[in-house]
Amino acid sequence: MTVLFLAALLTTYHSISGVDAMSLASYINQDSSEQNESTYTKHGKKAVGLALKWLKKVPAARTEISSSKAVAETPPDLEASIDWSKYKKTTIIATGYTAGVESTGKNPGHPEYGITFSGVKVKRDLYSTIAADLNVFPIGTILFIPGYGYGVVADKGGAIKGNKIDLYYDTVEEVFEKWGKKTIEASIVKMGSGKLTETDLQQLNEEESMQVFRQQYISE
Repeated sequence: MTVLFLAALLTTYHSISGVDAMSLASYINQDSSEQNESTYTKHGKKAVGLALKWLKKVPAARTEISSSKAVAETPPDLEASIDWSKYKKTTIIATGYTAGVESTGKNPGHPEYGITFSGVKVKRDLYSTIAADLNVFPIGTILFIPGYGYGVVADKGGAIKGNKIDLYYDTVEEVFEKWGKKTIEASIVKMGSGKLTETDLQQLNEEESMQVFRQQYISE
């Protein structure tokens, strides 16, 4: 029983201190021989006493939780990830607009509120709906506008003539805070065929290879 008890104590000590059982046993045996203990019982008691004394000296084990904070990775930037030099450029004047009365004259209760000339709903996304002069950029034309992203021509406007476009935003505040009015050099990704459907727009925005960039353009 004494041997089993000692073994249990040594195992406990090793798990706390990291000192192996052989080192502790050697210390105990050395101390025992110096005291000239002659009986097995006395030796066992001496060893148990030393073990208990040693355990009392062991500092309380501290539980350290190693936690690593997830480093917020900067999402990839679409503008920097694609070689835009291979696309034809065009200089345009770009302004912002909303679906509201301030831009379209329509209130939320209007049956055509938020519906573009092409028939699709206005959208701010990876591929957003924009308005253009359809004689310059037919419906379905895809432009890349630096600072805004992809714009798909879905609408027209009385004041949108020549190389002018209107970029859709959800609110008036976003129009003023994020855009305003700028003269920029846009890339012509694809000229439109004159048609655009909700399915076409959905497929563009859900293209699997482009999802890493999508969060850049979707409002929180």
